[in-house]
Amino acid sequence: MLASPSPRTMTASACTPETAHGAHLFKINRYSLYRDLGVGRLIESSTFAVGGYHWCVHFYPDGHSGVTKDHVSVFVELKTKNAKARAVFDLRLVDRRTQPYAWPNPSEIDPSEFDSCDDNSACCGFLDFVEKIELKDYILDDVLVIECNIAVIKFKKADVQTTKTKFEVQVPRSNLLDNLGKLLETQEGADVSFKVDGEVFPAHKNILAMQCPVFKAEFYGPMKNKSKHNVNIIEDMQPAVFKALLHFIYMDSLAPMDDLSDDEYEEMLKHLLVAADRYAIDRMKLMCESKLCDRLCAKNVATTLALADQYHCSQLKDGCIEFINSSNRMSDVVASKGYEHLKRTCPTIVVDIWEKAAKTRKI
Repeated sequence: MLASPSPRTMTASACTPETAHGAHLFKINRYSLYRDLGVGRLIESSTFAVGGYHWCVHFYPDGHSGVTKDHVSVFVELKTKNAKARAVFDLRLVDRRTQPYAWPNPSEIDPSEFDSCDDNSACCGFLDFVEKIELKDYILDDVLVIECNIAVIKFKKADVQTTKTKFEVQVPRSNLLDNLGKLLETQEGADVSFKVDGEVFPAHKNILAMQCPVFKAEFYGPMKNKSKHNVNIIEDMQPAVFKALLHFIYMDSLAPMDDLSDDEYEEMLKHLLVAADRYAIDRMKLMCESKLCDRLCAKNVATTLALADQYHCSQLKDGCIEFINSSNRMSDVVASKGYEHLKRTCPTIVVDIWEKAAKTRKI
């Protein structure tokens, strides 16, 4: 007779690495002095200790490289010499208008929400941390504050001995946009030119055709320009607008406009939207719509709505109508100069506004 099998016993265990947490505030006084410091030039915080290692924060007011010059770049560096550490980190801007700073409770920091920095890299962070134009929301009394939270992961000796070493090949970031930007700047190999109000802009047909369907049809379509001179006259456009259009085609981003006043910046966005519509560059057009939506106010919403209707910007149009119908802004909008123009040139839009307002009141 066979013996009955004995009941099976199941056990379980888990391994959670120990972490040492720390936070540091990098306070940049008289921030206006650091504007236009130059691409690749940095400000370094004082050194601080977390988990037995020394760290510091690197801040690039004009971006780490040319491709990110319209952003600020921020990095965390391991300063301890001949040391390796595995850590997770979090970098953020402190909004002192709405959130007076208080030191975080280390037990509430969740490393899973952080960006990681392994033992093969002494410097980690963000090339495009935030657009420079958005910094003004965080600068108070000419002071900018960056908060850095670090959690250093510590393993027990036994865990380290049984862990297999993984060799990682370090792959550099793509420099395609940098190269395209240099190509536009140096004009090397340019095979076409554009004359805009007396100013000449050399460019490259292949790149223009790749990014813009209008240029593709013009250069390689059935009705292509067969002129030997390859000089195209651009009518009804300012040189600065066409230059910004070329920047977007080569760099896939809007050109920096930090030197413009608020009114000039808004006007340039409208010109760029018209140019994007003219050359069927949909991504550029939508980016302009988005930025114009962010700048809506009672004074400009009527003229922006007229522009959106004229150039078939459905999302911008909906945003304008929603803005007008929210928070009892209607009386301020009606009193603006742009409303008279809107009522005269786009009467159907005025009807849409009142109909949507009526539906909202019923709800």
